[in-house]
Amino acid sequence: MAFLHVLVVSVLIIVAHAIQFENPGVAQLVGEIRSQYSDYFEYDGSDNSNDNLTARAELIEERITTSYWYEQIAHQGRAPFGPGGYNVYRNVKDYGAKGDGVTDDTAAINDAISAGGRCGRGCTTTSTTPAVVYFPSGTYLISSSIIDFYFTQLIGNPNSPPVLKATANFQGFGLIDANPYWTDNLNWISTNVFMRQVRNFVFDMRGIPASSQATGIHWPTAQATSLQNVVFEMSREAGNMHTGLFCESGSAGFMTDITFNGGVVGASIGNQQFTMRNLNFDGCGTAISQLWDWGWVYQGISINNCGIGIDISAGGVSQQNVGSVILIDSSISNTPVGIVTAFTGTSSPTTAGSLIIENVVLTNVPTAVRANGAAVLAGGSTTIQAWGQGHSYNPNGPNRFQGAITPASRPASLLNNGKFYTRSKPQYNNLAVTSFASVRAAGAQGDGSTDDTAALQAIINSATQAGKVVYFDCGVYRITTTLLIPAGARIVGEGYATLLNSGSFFNDMDNPKPVVKVGNPGDSGRVEWSDMIVTGQGPQAGAIMIEWNLNSPSTKPSGMWDVHTRVGGVAGSNIQLGQCAKQPDIVGQIKSQCIGAYMLMHITTSAQGLYMENVWLWTADHDVDNETLSQIDVYVGRGLLIDSTAGNIWLVGTGSEHNVLYQYQLYNTKNIYMGFAQTESPYYQPNPSAPVPFSVNAALHDPDFDASCSSSIAGNCRSAWGLRIMNSNNVLVYGAGLYNFFDNWSTTCSNNPGPEDCQNNILSLEGSNPQTTIYCLATVGATNMITVNGNTIANYYDNQNVFPQVIALFRSVDTPQDLFPTSLSTSAVSTLDSISTTTIETPIETPIETRIETPVETRMDNSTVLIPVTSIAIYTTASDASPSTAVQSHSSLGPGSLSLVTSVVVVTTTLILDPVTITATTITISTSVLGYSAMPTTIETNTQQAINVNGQCGKEVGTRCRDGVCCSKWGENEDGWCGVGCQASFGTCWTKKEVF
Repeated sequence: MAFLHVLVVSVLIIVAHAIQFENPGVAQLVGEIRSQYSDYFEYDGSDNSNDNLTARAELIEERITTSYWYEQIAHQGRAPFGPGGYNVYRNVKDYGAKGDGVTDDTAAINDAISAGGRCGRGCTTTSTTPAVVYFPSGTYLISSSIIDFYFTQLIGNPNSPPVLKATANFQGFGLIDANPYWTDNLNWISTNVFMRQVRNFVFDMRGIPASSQATGIHWPTAQATSLQNVVFEMSREAGNMHTGLFCESGSAGFMTDITFNGGVVGASIGNQQFTMRNLNFDGCGTAISQLWDWGWVYQGISINNCGIGIDISAGGVSQQNVGSVILIDSSISNTPVGIVTAFTGTSSPTTAGSLIIENVVLTNVPTAVRANGAAVLAGGSTTIQAWGQGHSYNPNGPNRFQGAITPASRPASLLNNGKFYTRSKPQYNNLAVTSFASVRAAGAQGDGSTDDTAALQAIINSATQAGKVVYFDCGVYRITTTLLIPAGARIVGEGYATLLNSGSFFNDMDNPKPVVKVGNPGDSGRVEWSDMIVTGQGPQAGAIMIEWNLNSPSTKPSGMWDVHTRVGGVAGSNIQLGQCAKQPDIVGQIKSQCIGAYMLMHITTSAQGLYMENVWLWTADHDVDNETLSQIDVYVGRGLLIDSTAGNIWLVGTGSEHNVLYQYQLYNTKNIYMGFAQTESPYYQPNPSAPVPFSVNAALHDPDFDASCSSSIAGNCRSAWGLRIMNSNNVLVYGAGLYNFFDNWSTTCSNNPGPEDCQNNILSLEGSNPQTTIYCLATVGATNMITVNGNTIANYYDNQNVFPQVIALFRSVDTPQDLFPTSLSTSAVSTLDSISTTTIETPIETPIETRIETPVETRMDNSTVLIPVTSIAIYTTASDASPSTAVQSHSSLGPGSLSLVTSVVVVTTTLILDPVTITATTITISTSVLGYSAMPTTIETNTQQAINVNGQCGKEVGTRCRDGVCCSKWGENEDGWCGVGCQASFGTCWTKKEVF
């Protein structure tokens, strides 16, 4: 069959951990994907009878092998809650794989993965049988899919990555199938597929006929999962049908350092959310085909020599399936079309197809963005500073926009060579095995019962002083007092080695203590920590799972990669179904045994310089080791608190879920980068309501629900905040999914299109938060999407999307905490009516007047005052309104003259348009004032006008006018002209009755 670049589905999946909702969208989504892509899902090999099973030995490329420490170290990992005699480490060659490029190694590899009674076909989930399956360098010939089991890491030698080479008559859905369709459904519910990795491999599909619908990896997955250092080699023949990565569902996730060579599509993907970094595409028909999403961040993407860069047009204008996409710090070259979208002034759902592009370099890309066959952003060889489409709040809205925007203000301390700093998880592949110190060899047991505190502290101290890497063999290490990680430590875990806090030391809610403390306050230096879990054995009401105090330089920060907290819901936690089953029908009864922690992570005032990548802070909502995934009530007070004074924190692909007071809180900090932050509110709230069973701790600046909800007369006000930002500078949120699916375990409150009333509010900005930008905010279940100092700024019903609600752009007010302008508008003092030709031969000066209305405001102490404004800056950019032509040059002046008349600030500056050829009827001037992106000013280049007939604009049915005057709407009105004195509000006509 022909490969379909888009997938038409009318209802998207509703998902939350542990529950496969009885919703028609679930079956419909998966069913339509399987129907549309049936030749991929059910690929059963080539029909060519001359295809050989094995490759000829003389054609196998000779590979240089460099040893890797992990292959050589003594393997002493254990799974204390698994079956007796269970082996965590498996080398595929110990199970018969040859890696010689001639022998069919399929069965041997699958034996290595499945041995020991692991969680495979028919198993839901488990925490008791982790496995690390290691592939030495070599070429492993496979004739059918390698099946990746639950809680598995597939790791190759990073110094010479092993090749998985498909035979010509390969059969299966992916060289690696991470979630097979053994029945009509995925084997594991994709939103519950946690704790798995695939890294250091080459997927060679070139032996499969180019005309065959072959896939490199099938990856429907969820949080705490990753792909890293992977290469997909596909056919480069014209008309080939190979696809590298295929993902149709899940709630993920993170991947990085992936290369796609050839293929009809590099990555064909649909999932709630993802963070993808350092992906390289070369010679693909389409680099990325976005099937559906709620939110997505592409960071550091390189696309070269492809037909299309990123296609987000799935579903078309009338039923878009893509919620939002962010593309930053990337490049596209030698590709005819950079991005394909279905977003228009009238596309549906209203905010679907939201898009933000920032700092993207184009080289020989004729069309940067194309919508419905027409260019909406011209390309060439240039840099897109910032451009977007969707709804904006600056800070008020919604305003529908499609065009250039002001880039977020990026602090230099967060950057490396003009891009946000990034660093991949270290694998220490340049170190010898003698550079590692095993904790089990040093006397720690990891059996889940022995107190390993002293043994662990001793080996961490001694290894760090000796400059060695601390190696945590797989196991569960019980600790009963705080474990200190000193400056200079490097720690890596095997098979998600786990720290299990236990005992009375961590169970005093009035005297909370850290389980793991990284540095003492005042310490400086660096720490690297990867591939571990911190969990608890309840009750642990005073446990702060991770406390980070270390001061690291922003130029070379500390790092956490694939380090997760997990409270409850697993064997050994004593917070499982037997102790903490959900109780929606019992009001006000809290089981103290189910209080799992005080806080998941605290980055303290003394800390700075921390890079966190693929970190999941999870309070369990279900029992992972129960075959029916039964729901449980687990109480943890707080998620991630950042009150670092110096800041310089990077959160790349992180999540924080199911905590009582908040998931993320930023207080008095600065220079924070968040690259898709995902949250879920507790499923049991409002039974009990926040802050129960905890009390408000003013020293930690906890939310005071008694105060903030005092005027609330309806709804669920006392529910956990998804994100709370307080008195912080330069907080840059590049994608956030703040979700609440439940009201006391009922999901009726989160049904799309509404009412969204699981909780009243979910994101709060309090005090003064200058230079705060939020791109592509997606919310579920919240009536109000954004509140500022207690005032509702955005609500759900204005911002409908595929399932969540989405705002493409929000900017804070860059003023003192009690200055809160209610509206911002711009207007042209004069127009270019005298121009009758399409060429400006000499510079044209046109004054631009910007008005900020600041009526009497109510301060936080309830007093009122007229806000004085003493200074203001205005910056302008010009662009041609034509979809195919842009103004090539312009300059802007600012600040301009300022006057204050009662409550209206008027700023006038003069824009000088350099000589330029104009092929459209209008030029749009975008003005930025005090961090706002003002409504565009329309400068007319001719005196023709549309006729206002019965309140309609031109002939376009359903368009409206503002103040009784017609406005242009992307050039679609009669003759494409505006009425006299009218400015379009981001291309949309408005009446006085509309919120504006």
